[in-house]
Amino acid sequence: MTPASPLIERFSLSGKRILYTGAAGGLGLETTLEMLAMGAMVIAIDNDCDKVARLHAAVPEAHRAQLHLLEIDLADHVLLSHRLQELTQDQALDVVINNAAIYPSKPFEDYSLEEMRQVHAVNVEAALACTKVALPGMRAQRWGRIINISSITLSGGWEHLSPYVQSKGALMGLTRAWAREFGKWGITCNAVSPGAFPTDAERIHPDPQQYAQFVLDHQAIKRRGNATDIAAAIVFLASDASAFVTGQTLPVDGGWMMN
Repeated sequence: MTPASPLIERFSLSGKRILYTGAAGGLGLETTLEMLAMGAMVIAIDNDCDKVARLHAAVPEAHRAQLHLLEIDLADHVLLSHRLQELTQDQALDVVINNAAIYPSKPFEDYSLEEMRQVHAVNVEAALACTKVALPGMRAQRWGRIINISSITLSGGWEHLSPYVQSKGALMGLTRAWAREFGKWGITCNAVSPGAFPTDAERIHPDPQQYAQFVLDHQAIKRRGNATDIAAAIVFLASDASAFVTGQTLPVDGGWMMN
């Protein structure tokens, strides 16, 4: 038998404990399944009962013992922190993926300040809470991966998403700040910026076919992205293969935005 390449071994997630918010969503489910298949233990947080049921049903029997589902409202930061502290009392988290987000859509002047705060509470403050709980364990073991999910909407090509765009900009800023601050402990922090993927988020558009054509017209690659495209990027950033990459944002958008 040919021995595994050392480079391939660096992509392994075997035995890693991964916290993943929004893990049952359109892009989250496939990534969760991939990480389980690669030997990771996944603490999946989602509060959409239907999506959680679909995730549970999709997990092969052989991997179910590796999945820990938490149905928590991410805006309840006290409960979130308490549950995560219980889960990390005896064993550290190796990877945190801050993915969950809400995305109301309407003109800026129609948002109340409370509605804007609610978006920030879920999209940003939950990420702060998750990272704060995970950091001591990562620091003690001198290894960790923090992955923030940003968005192509930061390019300014979409209307009526001001609080969502603001929240994703905050995550990109935190990515750079955390990368600088945590690097001395062997912890990397990067962001993934998905393009326009066909998920539930597209339901806010009144003409799906026209919107799909709009997406293809802007992409260099003339197909719609799929969840495995995002899963591959997240697996790379969660593994040892990305050990010398930090403070970066990886666009996964078919060549829409080119830096």
